[in-house]
Amino acid sequence: MTDPDLRPLYERDPAVWHEHLAEGNARQARKRVAADALIRDRYGRVLLVDPTYKPDWDTPGGMAEANEPPIDALRRELAEELDLQLPERMTLVCVDWVAPHGPWDDLLTFIFDAGTLTSDEITTLRITDAELAAFDFCTSDQAQKRLRPYVWARLAAAITAADTGTVAYLHNGRPTP
Repeated sequence: MTDPDLRPLYERDPAVWHEHLAEGNARQARKRVAADALIRDRYGRVLLVDPTYKPDWDTPGGMAEANEPPIDALRRELAEELDLQLPERMTLVCVDWVAPHGPWDDLLTFIFDAGTLTSDEITTLRITDAELAAFDFCTSDQAQKRLRPYVWARLAAAITAADTGTVAYLHNGRPTP
């Protein structure tokens, strides 16, 4: 017969083990998470949005709330901001780790390929949140001019990944070695 005191803590006292795990969880780093969409029209132009709270255009999407899966955050953000209901199945095409900068901690940005909108779907897009001033479908050249360089690099990598059936993994908009 085994001495009960030699059993692991998780067997001897599950409540104490749970408290131990909770303490460890509370000390671990937290990541900010954003989820954006690669959305195109029938001409291959990409949807960009003009946020009111920052100077440059951006890809559509936004920040995840606490414990919210990135794909759910994306669906919520686009429904809130553009009254856009995304397809059930979207494909992850890019993950970009953004280093701490200015007042911000690091960030994981996920980009999902949400496909191509039809002309009818595009006509139903409307700004439904004061966070956006405008939206536009842009050629690659237009997008590059409107986006911050690292956001353009992320979007370009996402477009390539979507077109080739791969997933891009980036650090600050650049492929990792």
